[in-house]
Amino acid sequence: MTEQTATQMAKTAQQMDRVLPFQVDGLDVRGRMVHLNDSVTNIITRHQYPDAVNRLLAEAIALTALLGSSLKFEGKLILQVQTKGAVNMLVVDFDAPDAVRAYVRFDEEAVAHLIERGETRPEQLLGEGHLVMTIDQGQYMNRYQGVVVLDGKSLEEAAHSYFMQSEQLPTRVRLAATQMMTRQEGGEPKSEWIAGGLLVQYLPSSSGEIPHRDLHPGDHPDPEQQKTLHVDEVDAWRECEALVATIDDHELTDPAVSAETLLYRLFHENGPRVFDAMPIEDRCSCSHERIETMLNNFTAEELDGMIENGKIEITCEFCSSKYAFARDQVTGRDQ
Repeated sequence: MTEQTATQMAKTAQQMDRVLPFQVDGLDVRGRMVHLNDSVTNIITRHQYPDAVNRLLAEAIALTALLGSSLKFEGKLILQVQTKGAVNMLVVDFDAPDAVRAYVRFDEEAVAHLIERGETRPEQLLGEGHLVMTIDQGQYMNRYQGVVVLDGKSLEEAAHSYFMQSEQLPTRVRLAATQMMTRQEGGEPKSEWIAGGLLVQYLPSSSGEIPHRDLHPGDHPDPEQQKTLHVDEVDAWRECEALVATIDDHELTDPAVSAETLLYRLFHENGPRVFDAMPIEDRCSCSHERIETMLNNFTAEELDGMIENGKIEITCEFCSSKYAFARDQVTGRDQ
């Protein structure tokens, strides 16, 4: 990967729809920053959700891009939220290395009621439920799945729980999303969305130096080994957490503040380095062929029940593309 110095980082202009990997040698941390504009705007515009739901979806897309961009193989990372709250389902697919798609299902009346009461934070829209992270490496590989309980947690808090359970690495995540109005060439106002996020992890050169919470050495004969090292006691990580806590939401979503600039502001005393950015785009994997294959998994009786106005019509929940099939185009499977 190509490396930039701190001086070069501070001079880099803002770029959107990309994930920027970085490393801070002085604190033994690595991480990624994401800025998304066109990708989240296209997804949100396509679905026409309420703004409170749009904000939640934008943050979920940013989180999924941060996680999915770490995949070292062709595959998918799928973030899925199922709850009893006003937003009862949220799905974001990241198709490595660069494609994202997403949709939300929600109770319109319940969402409207929360908006009237001013309860529009993501955790208020979600309520109780589960967040599931699935890594799909293809049909010949086992899936990995991590489940986090949502009991009023924000997506940031859910991400922290996920990393503590799955990788047991000290991790901090920051997410933010905002709506802005711009003017098109003809003077017409246009609504755009920006989502930003930061993920940092404590990764010292020796894996033996990585502390774990609530892990006691037991009856080890060496007295020096009997002291449990907690992550909160690692000075470098404490400093990193303190620096990340200073980030305001607007810094993650301000078009005038590049990822390089923000990283330089945070970590300039500790030797930050950035590497080649990875582009992200809104791209759905649906196609006429895939939908036909899916329909052929139904029985003939089930297919007959799908016919309306002489044809079978399917709308992709992710991208809203519509597909139509005559009944004799799909054979179905044997019962």
